[in-house]
Amino acid sequence: MKRPVKKSAKAFDSNAAAAPDSGIYGLNTTPEESAVVLIPVPFEATTSFGGGTSKAPAAILEASKQVDLFDRNLGRPYEEGICMLPIPQDIARLDAKAKKLAQTIIERGGMARAPELQYELNEVNKIGQRVNREVYVAAERWIKAGKIVGVVGGDHSTPFGLLQAVNDRGEFSILQIDAHADLRKAYEGFVWSHASIMRNVMEQLPQATRLVQVGIRDYCEEEYDYILHSRRVVTYFEDESGDRPWDSWCAEIVDCLRPRVYVSFDVDGLEPSLCPHTGTPVPGGLTFNNTIRLLDKLSRKRKIIGFDVCETGNDPWDANVAARILYKLIGYALKSRGE
Repeated sequence: MKRPVKKSAKAFDSNAAAAPDSGIYGLNTTPEESAVVLIPVPFEATTSFGGGTSKAPAAILEASKQVDLFDRNLGRPYEEGICMLPIPQDIARLDAKAKKLAQTIIERGGMARAPELQYELNEVNKIGQRVNREVYVAAERWIKAGKIVGVVGGDHSTPFGLLQAVNDRGEFSILQIDAHADLRKAYEGFVWSHASIMRNVMEQLPQATRLVQVGIRDYCEEEYDYILHSRRVVTYFEDESGDRPWDSWCAEIVDCLRPRVYVSFDVDGLEPSLCPHTGTPVPGGLTFNNTIRLLDKLSRKRKIIGFDVCETGNDPWDANVAARILYKLIGYALKSRGE
């Protein structure tokens, strides 16, 4: 059923330049008036290679104002209303505190080499739990209000609270687009590491009955063993693609997913030229057009119930690409619900 939408969203002139003080994509609809509510999470405490993802929500907000909002395949998703909540300064402060503590551990080679840093580790883990709780509370509020909710990270640890809220509502599956498997057990000692997000989901969210990973090309032996022995994880390693047509892969990927799908999008799943400043870039990756093709196929056969876009570097080009991926995700989520 189509939601009532603020009249001004329908009247919005998508051909005009966005006002400097406008919201995401130049819109000014409130969360109550919007079909889609985005939760920005400026957090990257456990990032161990490149930094800057905590500034990505602000960078994506700015870059979004350059995106043309008419889409010949999706129509006018903006007419349903899209709102990004204010960037939470309390999480930004928690990030600064946790990052300082975490860097001490990372520089020493992780907890395996620095067991005397147990206090610092405990504090980082507590802060990660607090961030999860804040995201959960926000997600719960807007899902209850009937909104499609997405997280704009931050590193890949940030959507766990949203995934918890989705888990409360019954069986679902996850489509993970990523260069990394993210199945490490408390990487470097951090329970809420960006490299452990999907391991945490598999062990703590029982309603996530299927995880389908696409674009995976960087993983450790522990993660590979976990994939081989898990009945809930299906991984499409990039080196398996060969000469098989992409549409054939898309059809198989979609068929692996349950009727209700959460899309977790780490931008390092794309080829590095698209988001070169992501935290941990890896050679290879999906093209922009193949990514959109997969999302299109997904929206035709499955219902997209939530999503995240994470690991965007603090750079105008990376933010530009992420803002476009985010808009496409919003459009396909609406399309999958018949809106």
